[in-house]
Amino acid sequence: MACIEKLAIRGLRAFSPDREQAIEFQTPLTMIVGANGCGKTTIIECLKYGTTGQAPPGSNSGRAFVHDPKVSGVTEVKAQLKLRFKNQSGQRMVVVRSMQLTQKKTTATFKQMDGVIRANRDDGQRTSYTHKCGELDKTVPILIGVSKAVLESVIFCHQEESSWPLQEGAVLKKKFDDIFESARYSKALEALRKQRLALASRTKDLIGDLKGLQADKHASTAHRERLERAERAAADADSAVADCDARRAAMDGELRALNRQIAEFQARESERDAATRDVAALDAQLA
Repeated sequence: MACIEKLAIRGLRAFSPDREQAIEFQTPLTMIVGANGCGKTTIIECLKYGTTGQAPPGSNSGRAFVHDPKVSGVTEVKAQLKLRFKNQSGQRMVVVRSMQLTQKKTTATFKQMDGVIRANRDDGQRTSYTHKCGELDKTVPILIGVSKAVLESVIFCHQEESSWPLQEGAVLKKKFDDIFESARYSKALEALRKQRLALASRTKDLIGDLKGLQADKHASTAHRERLERAERAAADADSAVADCDARRAAMDGELRALNRQIAEFQARESERDAATRDVAALDAQLA
């Protein structure tokens, strides 16, 4: 569970730019009591600024948040805010935000420096990461595990903005939408709706493909059955051809035997004719 442990302030509001003043927060509750103008609200403003980068309301975009250079009789004031906290995993981290206010003749120029996040690794070594202000404003709420809207409007809500639940409907709705992240929820629903439509369309296409495949399967089954019948018919024909060949071979053998018998018969007829001629010759001689 994330928690804020310590806040160090220098050069913000009434806090001196020459020395750093720190407050350690106790768990589960820290009460801050003091007279008017002693800096109670500044502490809340610094907590909000340290976690979200949001300047207090009415601070003229941060110009009135930094200690006034004219009060100190200087032309430039450098302010710094250090916030030590434990992130969601229990790792101790420090976010450092630095600002600079330069007083010119008639105007004051406010500038935010790049922020730094320091962390202690498990081996005890300290690491530092430098971030642009916009990146830091997004990174710190993620590390704490609380959305920026909740930090701004609920946890560190400024007293001048604490009446937002009584504002008009449109403003109130936007606040609640930001706090409960309903925009993300709506976007998620819209993404799910589009995904559902895409899946429905894909399912419809797949059903069409399935019907086509089923028709192809039925046709393939019919073709296979016809092929099997044709193969059986071919096998039967091959068997019949083999039988015919066998019968023809047998008949060829019988024909050869008959031809031999005919040849023998013709030879005997020739012998008979020769004998008949011999007999006729002898009869002629005897006569």
